[in-house]
Amino acid sequence: MLRKKVTIGAAVAASVALFLAGCANQPSTGGSSDGNSSKVDIPAITSVDVPKDAVLPAGDGKATCPAGLTIGYVGAETGPNAQLGINIYNGIQLAIDQHNEANKGCQVGFKKFDTEGDPNKATGPVTQAVNETDIVGVVGLPFSGESKATGNIFEQQGLVHITPSATNPGLTQNGWKTFFRGLGNDAVQGPAAAKFLTDKLEAKKVYLVQDDSDYGIGLGTQTSKALGDALVGTDKVTTGQKDFSAVISKIINAKPDAVYYAGYYAEGAPFDQQLVNKGYKGTFVGPDGVKDDQFIKLAGDASGNAYFTCPCIPGELIPDFESAYKKLASAEPGTYSIEGYDAATVLLSGIDKGKTTRADLLAWVKDYDADGLSKHYKWDSTGELQAPAVYGYKVENGKIVPIGTIG
Repeated sequence: MLRKKVTIGAAVAASVALFLAGCANQPSTGGSSDGNSSKVDIPAITSVDVPKDAVLPAGDGKATCPAGLTIGYVGAETGPNAQLGINIYNGIQLAIDQHNEANKGCQVGFKKFDTEGDPNKATGPVTQAVNETDIVGVVGLPFSGESKATGNIFEQQGLVHITPSATNPGLTQNGWKTFFRGLGNDAVQGPAAAKFLTDKLEAKKVYLVQDDSDYGIGLGTQTSKALGDALVGTDKVTTGQKDFSAVISKIINAKPDAVYYAGYYAEGAPFDQQLVNKGYKGTFVGPDGVKDDQFIKLAGDASGNAYFTCPCIPGELIPDFESAYKKLASAEPGTYSIEGYDAATVLLSGIDKGKTTRADLLAWVKDYDADGLSKHYKWDSTGELQAPAVYGYKVENGKIVPIGTIG
């Protein structure tokens, strides 16, 4: 696959110097069995490879289609982890705006349905979406639990949906023909995270904590298996939990070099904050569900010990996408923003090719084989992507910055 390099014109040397200065008085890198390890210095990256022939929403600008066709977003707009959903629908909105601006003969609508990210509330919005006949394709749902709870509804109505973020491996084992995953699952992320912890972060002892969501359970299971002898303890927390003192006491006693948290930022941020306030000096590593600026906002200064794993590309390092997204959302692209953009582009490209019924658009996605900005999109018979990458990120100077692929 031909690729071109995209580079940010940033003062790289200055940023590295600032980071090194901040680390100058810290202990040397590497794990420590007494739980007093420092944060390993892995430099940030400033560019990513972008496919040369990536399909973009504008297409050739010559598309024509019937009036009234609509793409839907079903997922969190409100709720404790809403920012992850907001990142996605901003990416979708950008793709649709760029498409409609370039293709005056094919104006595609956009409708949003709020699930609050709650599996118990998701069936209503999904039922509403599938019953609106103008909707021919959906981007969503963002979270694994709500995806599990609603997959059959999409299936019964033959409505194709591409999740840009739900990573529980079991979602593609339900026999659904309408479900497609736009990133790597946790059977990919978990082993990559384990290798990142023990190799790149040099952790000899890792303590794993997972929440009670389908996402946290699936990711925790995959990561635990891959950690092997490096795993010195595990524990569980619940959605909405505020006090983590009991779990933290076990962690402090185990003296791990790193803690891996499988869950979302709503609990992950206060957990890390309380962990640091209790004297933990090791590294905190969270997955894609934790990787958001809201984590830094909620965890405060404690977030400085954090790294993240994510099967998502740093969209902020693609200049054209970054500038257009920032103009739309008045914010930098977030976790899953570019995955939402690419997923919408897959659907829009099908509409441009005349696939304007649910059945035709489903067949289009099933046979899709082309580059997006973030990756190559080609699904197997279960709806899984082939050979997706996992990226690493870290908190540096109060911002989340990418450090490159980790698996």
